[in-house]
Amino acid sequence: MVALDVTCVYLRTMRAAIALEVPTTQMQVVDDLTLRPIGPGEVRLKVSHSGVCHSDLSVTQGVIPIEVPAVLGHEGSGVVTEVGEGVTHVSEGDHVIMAFSPACGACPYCNERAQASLCITGTFTMMGHQQFMQGDTAVNSMAGLGTFAEETIIPGMAAIKIDNDIPLDVAALVGCGVTTGVGASMNAAKVTPGSSVAIIGCGGVGIAAIQGARIAGAEAIVAIDLHEGKLDQARAFGATHTATPDQIDDVKNELTGGEGFDFAIECIGLAATMRQAYDLIRRGGTACIVGVGPSDQHLQLNAFEQFFNGKTVVGSMYGSSDVRTDFEKFLGYYRSGELDLEGMITRRIGLDDINDALDSLGDADTIRQVIEH
Repeated sequence: MVALDVTCVYLRTMRAAIALEVPTTQMQVVDDLTLRPIGPGEVRLKVSHSGVCHSDLSVTQGVIPIEVPAVLGHEGSGVVTEVGEGVTHVSEGDHVIMAFSPACGACPYCNERAQASLCITGTFTMMGHQQFMQGDTAVNSMAGLGTFAEETIIPGMAAIKIDNDIPLDVAALVGCGVTTGVGASMNAAKVTPGSSVAIIGCGGVGIAAIQGARIAGAEAIVAIDLHEGKLDQARAFGATHTATPDQIDDVKNELTGGEGFDFAIECIGLAATMRQAYDLIRRGGTACIVGVGPSDQHLQLNAFEQFFNGKTVVGSMYGSSDVRTDFEKFLGYYRSGELDLEGMITRRIGLDDINDALDSLGDADTIRQVIEH
């Protein structure tokens, strides 16, 4: 009887949003997806909430590669419903945030180098993880998570336990956008008290970077975006000044005497805006590249300027964060009122709204849209 019950669990169908091809302008919402049986070291989850991130759009556009068919979604929270053999850090009923680039805990990146966000074992474990089935067809998942589904199975290292009193809707944002943005300011760029910071792009990650810069004690935080509506929102989250791309040189001259900002954080993912970040910083300043750009675009520096200017260009994978500790640290800022997560949720949707949500990512009034499963 027990074996029959377990089989019934895995045969139960569920709804999910799937990309059948890339590039594509339309994802398909299906109701016949199932999960394969859970394996050792894995965790099965009831997905509670999933943020809709610009990286999801990048997948549908073919910028971030994926093998289709695939369940998208990589920013999510959930409740543990089953643990595989060997999993001891979470139990049934625990609340977790899903990490798309977890730390294996055993490699040099996780330990002596203190660069857990670059853990190759974690990255490749997630890239090779497959848990969904549609009939006899294996269905892949974005970053090994597939949070645009009602349930999922993930490697145990990707399930980061949180306190059960943390609302799962705001917890979902920490799975990607908040960690990427706040971490970029605090961990990668290492914004310092009293400094000046320019942040290019005021979507969900940019808004999180603004908050990270504010928490780090920056004196001047300049938000840069094409949309006036996004600039208005940026002020609400801590930007002290705002500018469109046409206005930023005037603002730079006003605030820095033309010298340039101490830090610039690029949150769009274009070679042109990465170069803009470099040009906005002073000699000896730091340009932090957060946006995921297409591989056929190149950031170009001439053979003299880097030597002469002494600038630092740093990449920021997952906010240069260690999910084992930084998820809890960022939630601590939320608890203390320093990090506004509720305010970042501008729209709550169901799976049927996924295509409209992807189309709305550039809208002036959109910071984060959250799917409620």
